[in-house]
Amino acid sequence: MIDNPRFDLIAARHGQRLVVALLVVGIALLVLTGWVIATPSTTTVTQEVGEERIETDVTTNATVVQDGLWERGTTLESSPVYTYNDTPELTITAATTATDSGAPLDEVTVTHELALVYEAERDGEVFWSDREVLHNETTATDDGQVRTATTVDVREIRERTLELEETLDGVGDVSVSISAETVYETGSNSGTDDDAVPLALTGSAYWLDGTHEITETTPETAPVEVQESPNTVAVGVGALLAALSLGGAALVASRSGVDVSDARKRIHERRYDEWISTGSIPMWIGEHHLELDTLEDVVDVAIDTNERVVHDTQRDLFAVVNDDVVYYYSDRGGWGETAWPTVEINHDDETAGSGAVDHQQAHAQSGHGSPGIPGDESATSHGHEEAPDSVRGQGSDEQRSQAETDTAGTPASDSERDSAPLSKSDLPDPDDDDAWEQI
Repeated sequence: MIDNPRFDLIAARHGQRLVVALLVVGIALLVLTGWVIATPSTTTVTQEVGEERIETDVTTNATVVQDGLWERGTTLESSPVYTYNDTPELTITAATTATDSGAPLDEVTVTHELALVYEAERDGEVFWSDREVLHNETTATDDGQVRTATTVDVREIRERTLELEETLDGVGDVSVSISAETVYETGSNSGTDDDAVPLALTGSAYWLDGTHEITETTPETAPVEVQESPNTVAVGVGALLAALSLGGAALVASRSGVDVSDARKRIHERRYDEWISTGSIPMWIGEHHLELDTLEDVVDVAIDTNERVVHDTQRDLFAVVNDDVVYYYSDRGGWGETAWPTVEINHDDETAGSGAVDHQQAHAQSGHGSPGIPGDESATSHGHEEAPDSVRGQGSDEQRSQAETDTAGTPASDSERDSAPLSKSDLPDPDDDDAWEQI
């Protein structure tokens, strides 16, 4: 618990408004923190949602025309070697497959162009070329499959190659290759793929020096909203502030019942703590007693006179003693009023009290046959009224008993004394602690 008189003073003055304000702030922060957790922010990013894939594979096959190495009519597919005598004609097939994330494309248009390419090069650089188109076909399909085939006589290709070699003898090297060009168009993409595989020719055989495998991949993207994780810093700060606000409201509510004057007094005591000492101030000290308005005034006197302020906790009195002058301040009143501790004496109600007084007066009159001494009824009816200062403190118990006998006649019985209410004259000296403990 906070032990701060300034906080207590603020809570006592403005407690209700502070509690309401802190509750509103705390609840608002809780709602805001919950909203941050429940509705995280989103960011739009471009994300790959699919992939269009165009694959073109060029294969070859030839049918055996005579018995020999192979039986006539046998079809050789993608053979590593062919012979002019057994398989003079070569069929070239281009097959294209179009897919979207593994599924065949619904609408695709493919153009295949198969050609023979003759080139002459020297020192690795081509200085002459000729492209002979064998077949060009455009096909639209809805199953993602397109096939185009053409057949060539390899013997004619060899004859032209020999002619070129003879023409360019000593100038450069002559080569021939099979080119497969694929032009595709889908609903979202289009492109062209081209590949050429050298055709090796010898005196009796030929073959493709490599394979045709063309793959074109195009990713498909789309804007996608990505949900971000809640801001942990904002959530943590909001929750902490909400807890502090609600806790502060509870703390202020618990301290709002503090008395304002008591809080002010504690503030002054703490502010001037270095000038105040705790002790006991007797009633008889000093000849002159000057009551000041505030504790600050007493502290000012202590500073001016280079004395200390003594706080008598029993009398709730702050005082500075300077020679025979006592400067003091107390919430309880003047110098004499602070001498009497606050004692609660339980009296009977007014009816019972007045009955007791009548009973005592009647008893006194019956004992003497005459009314009491005029002007002394209060002493007779109340037992012991406040006595003069000369009698208080000097007279013994026997003298007081004799005075009562002379005044009222017969001394009061024990029951009558017990029933009579106490007055200030019945209270002992303020410095007599043993007497006060007996009371």
